[in-house]
Amino acid sequence: MTAVDRAPKQDRSRATRQRLLEAAVACLAEHGWAGSTVSVVAERAGVSRGAAQHHFPTREDLFTAAVEYVAEERSSALRDLFPQGAADRRAVVRALVDLFTGPLFRAALHLWVAASDEEQLRARVTELEARVGRETHRIAVDLLGADESRPGVRESVQGLLDMARGLGLANLLTDDTARRDRVVAQWATLLDTALE
Repeated sequence: MTAVDRAPKQDRSRATRQRLLEAAVACLAEHGWAGSTVSVVAERAGVSRGAAQHHFPTREDLFTAAVEYVAEERSSALRDLFPQGAADRRAVVRALVDLFTGPLFRAALHLWVAASDEEQLRARVTELEARVGRETHRIAVDLLGADESRPGVRESVQGLLDMARGLGLANLLTDDTARRDRVVAQWATLLDTALE
């Protein structure tokens, strides 16, 4: 097989992997852990179960990779929203809150709940969430133009992320848009004071 022959096969393999990852997050967000099997994901992605297991030998491999993949995509998209770095704090706070109100957060939440009951999954999810949390914090610091060498700044940024997670939880049960908009405005004001 020549390099030319391998390239299209590698491209197809990458495309299949991406479809599986995106389908896994969508299934997890819509059906939760119990309703998201490898077969369900493979069907949604339009591939065979064997192809899914070729890329991801276990269910845990598939879903942790899926959440990690989408988290990385969202991090890149967030940075792309503000290519110049520090921006209007209200817009940054809104974008960070949006990270916790979409399907990725819902999928991650289902994964967290499953990990709380499944020892094999817990270590993987804990490590993944620590990595994603550190990256999200770094992005928030950059976008807010925060100087973490100043007392209280690190805690203020982390408080923003914890608040955003809480707003994401509230949004799971009801449309919390109006209250969330008021909270975002208030947090932006608080951060203006805390970060100056």
